[in-house]
Amino acid sequence: MKRRHFCLGALGAGLMFNAAARAAETYPSRPVRIVVPYAAGGGPDIMVRQFGPRLSATLGQPIVVENKVGAGGVLAAQYAAQAPADGYTALLGSNSHLIQKALQPSLAFDPVGDFVPVTLIGTSPSVLVVAASSPYRTVQDLVDALRARPGKMNFGSGGIGSAAHLGGATFVTLLQANAVHIPFKGSVEIPISLLRGDTDFAFTIAGTAIPQVKSGKLRALAVTSRDPMAELPGVPVLHEVLRSDLAVQEFWFGLWLPRNPPAAVVDTLYRATVKALQDPAVKPMFAAVGTRVVYSDSPQADAAFVRDEARKWAEIIKLTGITAG
Repeated sequence: MKRRHFCLGALGAGLMFNAAARAAETYPSRPVRIVVPYAAGGGPDIMVRQFGPRLSATLGQPIVVENKVGAGGVLAAQYAAQAPADGYTALLGSNSHLIQKALQPSLAFDPVGDFVPVTLIGTSPSVLVVAASSPYRTVQDLVDALRARPGKMNFGSGGIGSAAHLGGATFVTLLQANAVHIPFKGSVEIPISLLRGDTDFAFTIAGTAIPQVKSGKLRALAVTSRDPMAELPGVPVLHEVLRSDLAVQEFWFGLWLPRNPPAAVVDTLYRATVKALQDPAVKPMFAAVGTRVVYSDSPQADAAFVRDEARKWAEIIKLTGITAG
C-alpha cells in the first residue's frame, strides 16, 4: 500500500511538473500586467505606457498598466510580490525599492529576495540645478558658498529618501559641508521653490530638469550620470568634480517578476523586452521624459546589478545618516 501511495504521489508530481513546463512553453497566453508604483501621467508611467505597445507586439499579448501609488513604491512592491509566479504580473522595479528597504529594514518585502529581475529598461540621472537668476554659475561657486555659509543654505526634495534628497545629502556629505534639507510633498514643488528663492539648489530628475533648463528658468551645474548628457552639452558630471563614485546616482527602472517564476518564462519576457527596446522609436520616447534606454545582458546580469545597487544605496544611506523619519 505504501509503495502504491508513493507511485501515485510520484505520478502526481510528474504531472504537475509537466503542466508547469507546458505553461512556461506557451507563455504568454493572456495579457501581462505591469504594476507601476507611480501616478498616472508621471514620467515613469508615460514611459511604460508608450513602451507597452512595443512590448505587446513582441510578446503577442496585450500589456496592461496598473498604477499602485504610495509609500515610495513600497505598496506596489508588496502588492506585486503576492501575485502568482507565472509571469503575468511584473513590477516596474527601481532603485527606489532598494532605498526604501535600506531606510526601513522592517518593511514586509525584500526587493532582492522577493523578486527575480528580468532586465533594466531605462535609467535617468539627476541634475544639480539652481535658479537661472542664482549667482552660482558652476559647481565650485556653489561649493564655495556652502563652505562660507555653513548651515545657512538649503536644498529641496520631493521627500525623505527621494532621489533629490539622496543627491543633495550625498553632495553635502562628500563636501563635509552643512546645508538644510527642505522636503516637499512632491518633486513638482522643487523648481517652484528654486524660482521663488525658497531653496538654493536641488538635485532634480533629468526629465523635470531638462525642460526647465532649456526654457531658461533653471541653470544646470552638473549631472549625476557617469557620462555627460547629450541633452545638456557642456554640463560636467558630478563624480569627476567630487572625485567619488558615490556621486554617480542614476534613477533606473526594470521589470521584476515575483520570485520562483519558470526559467522559460523569464527568458521569454527578457527576449521580448530587449527586442521591444531595440525598436528605433523607443529611444526618442524615453528621451522625452529624460530617460536613456538600457537593457541587461541577461536576467542573471540584471540580478547581479540589483544586488550591487542594493549594497551601494545602503552605503550611501549609511554615509549620509538619512533615516526614515
